[in-house]
Amino acid sequence: MRQILLITDGCSNVGESPVMAAAHARQEGITVNVVGVVDYGTIGELGSREIADIAKAGGGLSRIVGTPQLAQTMQMMTRKTVVQTIQQAVNKEVKKILGEGSLEDLPPAKRSQVVTVVDELTETTPLRIALLIDASASMKPKLAAVEEAIRDLALSLEAREGRSEIAVFHFPGRSSSEEATLDMDWSSNVSEVRSLFSRLKMRGATPTGPAIFRVLEHYRYDKLDEHRDRYESGEHDEREGMIGGYVV
Repeated sequence: MRQILLITDGCSNVGESPVMAAAHARQEGITVNVVGVVDYGTIGELGSREIADIAKAGGGLSRIVGTPQLAQTMQMMTRKTVVQTIQQAVNKEVKKILGEGSLEDLPPAKRSQVVTVVDELTETTPLRIALLIDASASMKPKLAAVEEAIRDLALSLEAREGRSEIAVFHFPGRSSSEEATLDMDWSSNVSEVRSLFSRLKMRGATPTGPAIFRVLEHYRYDKLDEHRDRYESGEHDEREGMIGGYVV
């Protein structure tokens, strides 16, 4: 299960379209959820529109929230996306069995069993979330709320039975306004998340599209490493090429 959770006030203004970047993510099986912490007025309206468009293209959810609701919203969206993805997979399997039928066509007892399986998979399926934080100048007043929300999300993920990992990126990057910086690689250690925010520098423009592409690149190279590890340990299918299918 792979997600990008973007926290932004919208109004990207550098590089490729974030909507196009989110569509690329969806093609690669990565859901893009967007939490918008926007201001009032015209800029806020434009930001809200962009936030909704990014999530729609990325097959995810979008919510516009005030800072007090941020932590609860992030947890809700993460869980809801996991449930929806698992339900879609289960429904596909049910259709294979029932032909044109659906879950509702099953007898009540069988339907209840399927719901139980979905609940179990929601808690046990390995989950990776790439948090992508808008660290542009306009987000500075909201940073404390973002920090608290991410800590709460990390704690809620720790409570899951399945392995949950977070990687944290922020944009604009340190060396270029058109990239995102990786602040923490995949980890399930909450204390690492807590140490991040002292290093964040709020500045510059809002290159949301390039930042999403940077996260996609990180997912791809990580998949490359996983595939190489499997091959070297002998855990591979002889029909697979070496690692060519994962080269980007």
